[in-house]
Amino acid sequence: MEALKYFESKKEFNVFVASTFSDLVKFKRENHQTAFNELLLEDLFQVKRYIAKRLSTALTKGNLPQGKYKVDDFLDQLFIETYDHFDEVEDKDGLHVWLFKKAEELLEETTTNEEYDEFFLKNIDDYSKPEWDEMEEKFSTDGDGDLVMIEELDDISYPKNDYLLKHVFIEDDKKEIQDKLDKELSGENIKKHVDMVLCQLPLPMRSVFDLATDFEFTLEEIAKIRNQSFEEVQQLLKNARKSLEESFLNRYTIEK
Repeated sequence: MEALKYFESKKEFNVFVASTFSDLVKFKRENHQTAFNELLLEDLFQVKRYIAKRLSTALTKGNLPQGKYKVDDFLDQLFIETYDHFDEVEDKDGLHVWLFKKAEELLEETTTNEEYDEFFLKNIDDYSKPEWDEMEEKFSTDGDGDLVMIEELDDISYPKNDYLLKHVFIEDDKKEIQDKLDKELSGENIKKHVDMVLCQLPLPMRSVFDLATDFEFTLEEIAKIRNQSFEEVQQLLKNARKSLEESFLNRYTIEK
């Protein structure tokens, strides 16, 4: 799937997905399911990556058995759900959000028992740098989910490190800290740290952070995808950012 490479941003890709709505309506009305699915496949470029990331984390944490679930299993079901319930899509601007919402529902049915490390969340301020390094080493060693899903993600580039940091340190007075981290750490180190911390956080916090930063959905859109209120989503994103910010500050001894 090469679709996203032709767009400069994920928001532009949202516009592309919206532009396919009228053709999908036509194909569904004429009962041309093959043509419908061929076009839908292009629309699911980002959804595929979201599913892969969710499954990767669940596998890494041991919440799903190795080898039982594949991204294509969820995509196959999503094709069926989309064709059968396409009349639920209100308009072209809501199509991409609706596709993510359907994917989220399928994922929730499978991963509802995902757990997080409550001890980690409560004690994130107390970890020393050696403890952080040990945690990352263990995370990398145990990261079977990443290895399992690497084939699903090898054609999709991750956000750049400065992009990730901008979504963690959003206040103007944190710009200097962001610049120091960007200069001190490689993009790979920043990505590994973010992945490690997110893996320990509650699933709703991880999901909201990914949808806001990696997929560039608004809080209103994320609320629809996750079937939550705007206020709930806003608080989850705030908490995720706070946890990530504190983890960077404490691990890399940057003055607050």
